[in-house]
Amino acid sequence: MSLALTATLLLSVVIGLSLGLLGGGGSILTVPILTYVAGLDPKEAIAASLFVVGATSAVSAITHARNGRVKWRTGLIFGAAGMAGAFAGGLLGGHIPGTILMIAFALMMVATSIAMIRGRKNKTAATHNNELPVLKVVLEGLVVGLVTGLVGAGGGFLIVPALALLGGLAMPVAVGTSLVVIALKSFAGLGGYLTTVSLDWGLVAAVTAAAIAGSVAGSRLAGRIPEAALRKGFGIFVLAMGVFVLVQELPEPANLILAITAAVLAAGALTCRYAIPACPLRKTITPTEPAQAR
Repeated sequence: MSLALTATLLLSVVIGLSLGLLGGGGSILTVPILTYVAGLDPKEAIAASLFVVGATSAVSAITHARNGRVKWRTGLIFGAAGMAGAFAGGLLGGHIPGTILMIAFALMMVATSIAMIRGRKNKTAATHNNELPVLKVVLEGLVVGLVTGLVGAGGGFLIVPALALLGGLAMPVAVGTSLVVIALKSFAGLGGYLTTVSLDWGLVAAVTAAAIAGSVAGSRLAGRIPEAALRKGFGIFVLAMGVFVLVQELPEPANLILAITAAVLAAGALTCRYAIPACPLRKTITPTEPAQAR
């Protein structure tokens, strides 16, 4: 087994852990891993990631469902709308240059990371019994599905906030329901891509198996690790990955300028967080999350 394949499989376990714990993040990790570690073409990496994440989400959703953490009506309606959008996105993505897709993917990573780090506003107490209005579910599903099918990302971390904020679902239920939606629209997006892209199914199967192993562990750990700290830490990691992808894909001198800007911003944030008493980055504990933040 080559070093690149070994690294790809080990990193694939992290993909599954992310899906099992957070209900998202699979494609955010899968596309860079398959592109820069496994050496796949960007379009092949996006298409392969849709299969890997779809299969892994389906397996992880079973564990959540057994523990009563899936709202089937909301998930199936959202998923059906997402499938339509994802198939259209997959068809469109097959005709867009790989570099453009990777830049769009990196921008999605940056936007996702910022949303994760900022967290959710807890306006009302979440319950297990709320259902999203059908029209809102359909519109959200179409938009999220289109983005997912096009660049292979933006699934769970757009769906989970929608379910938690708009539908008032408890975080564990939003995560479990998100996995059902991700599985449905990932396979639809894959169908769109397969009209123009062929895959190495042996590699895809190996990566999927490793990711599923990670997702099983992640599902069992869900609820045991402070969600706020986990989300923010993963958000910082996704931000770093997004900047890395942009540096790799942007031409000179834009990539150098971006790298320097990112380094300056990171240094400024760290200085503010640890050296300035009045820094807003210190205010990480909210009245609604005291136990999670400790």
